[in-house]
Amino acid sequence: MGRLTFNPVKHIDPIGSLFIIFAGFGWAKPVQFNPANLRHPRRDKAIIAAAGPLSNLLLALVFIAIIRAWRALPDITSSEAVLTFFSSGFSITVLNIIFRAAMINLGLFIFNLFPIPPLDGSHIVFSGLNLKPETEILIMKVGGPLLFITIIIQNTTELTILPIGRLIFAMMNFLL
Repeated sequence: MGRLTFNPVKHIDPIGSLFIIFAGFGWAKPVQFNPANLRHPRRDKAIIAAAGPLSNLLLALVFIAIIRAWRALPDITSSEAVLTFFSSGFSITVLNIIFRAAMINLGLFIFNLFPIPPLDGSHIVFSGLNLKPETEILIMKVGGPLLFITIIIQNTTELTILPIGRLIFAMMNFLL
């Protein structure tokens, strides 16, 4: 499909991008695969579905490792120039960006594991169940719109339906 690239334009879904602008959430183009090419379809579908959330977890851990190493550097070196750099406004801004990237990836990891269609967690759960394809398609047709309505309600009101923010902060504090 021409998407084995680091070029982000190839991964952009136009409707998902509009949702980011107008609803505060969005999505990229889904990865398609041919189930007939899988040796163990149920297990392999779960592995494919887990790849996205696991990549978010890996990125979050990489960013957290960078933050931890960054915080340890001034202790390791006693040079005045190094200490000045690590306390400068620029370095604090960079550290903030890395922290936010870790938070976003940790949040995506948790959110995408919810067993609500079309999130990856639902595909992992479905692979463990022996559902008929028609039943799975029906659940996907109902689950997707319900998920989007829930997110829109959460983003436009003070009502917190999906309270993962505290969980993410708790995980970040533990990891840092």
